[in-house]
Amino acid sequence: MKLYDKNAIARFLNMTSKNVQRLTEKGVLQTKQGELYSLLDTIHVYIKYLKDRNPDSEESLNFNEERAKLTKAKRLNEELDLAVKKADLHKSEDIEKIMTATLINFKSRLSAIPAEEAEKLATMTDKAKIFIYLNEKIKEALMELSNFEEVFKKEIKEDEERND
Repeated sequence: MKLYDKNAIARFLNMTSKNVQRLTEKGVLQTKQGELYSLLDTIHVYIKYLKDRNPDSEESLNFNEERAKLTKAKRLNEELDLAVKKADLHKSEDIEKIMTATLINFKSRLSAIPAEEAEKLATMTDKAKIFIYLNEKIKEALMELSNFEEVFKKEIKEDEERND
């Protein structure tokens, strides 16, 4: 069996001789006689070392495990689709659309209070009554916000029809 020095091993493995020395010090590569290496053993050990460092490489894939993961992902996808159809789960774009519309309606409702109530407020002089009156109007707007199903009956019905 022919033995090689670290410079020859470095050339075979396409690395520096310092790297060969470092791997030897780490115990990855082993010398046979003095500071000489068996080429075949060194190559096999180095390939195993690289595979162990990268467990996600295709060579180390467990196809049964991957098939099980795929089956599980498909099952979860079907469960989510069923939950959407049963209206137990809602798509994020639907939630975003309803929330955007709700907040726009709420902003419009609050912005309309001064214009709608200006005439009534102009006749009032008691600060406590003005506060109570405005507070009542704001509470009405908040009640509308809390009952979004009433405000969005049409959108909810259309969404349910799309999922059927």
